[in-house]
Amino acid sequence: MLLSSFTADLIEAGCDEVGRGCLAGPVVAAAVILPKNYTHELLTDSKQLKKEERMLLEEDILRDSLAWAVAEVSSGEIDQINILNASFKAMHLALDKLSVLPQFLLIDGNRFIPYRDLPFECVIKGDGKYLSIAAASILAKNYRDTLMEGLSTQFPGYGWDTNVGYPTEEHRDGIRELGITPYHRRSFQLLPSQLELFSE
Repeated sequence: MLLSSFTADLIEAGCDEVGRGCLAGPVVAAAVILPKNYTHELLTDSKQLKKEERMLLEEDILRDSLAWAVAEVSSGEIDQINILNASFKAMHLALDKLSVLPQFLLIDGNRFIPYRDLPFECVIKGDGKYLSIAAASILAKNYRDTLMEGLSTQFPGYGWDTNVGYPTEEHRDGIRELGITPYHRRSFQLLPSQLELFSE
């Protein structure tokens, strides 16, 4: 069972991001504020769930949360400010969109840029430890996966409907054969040898 909160009396927002290791598409973050003492026996890290389970859990999260928000930072901006800063920015943008101002932040991972001087705690693998972070991970992943699946119809040949932009062999084969799209991260090593990308 995941923990419901880190503090006893503060309004907590759990934050998580997805897409940091992808070759294409935005990095997406979500922030979720759950009621105090919230419980859900099925809510856990999005990586441990099947798509159908995640979509059903999203309905519960949207229904039960006090506030939630999702935000993205584009591949172009990732190239400009680097993926780590883009991840922090996406979290900040999600927090900006919350209808309730949190008093404490639970951040998945080991680093974070402070937001509005709010106290925060970084929790490694926090999406498997705290319900609010797990909820954020589900909203962020569902949003990003749906986005990439939609883009796969505009840009077939990269397998985004299944790999959602991650560096699979099908994705890299598509880059070799078709080149890159406006959604590819040019600052990333898109192929094992970058020279292959421009060899034709």
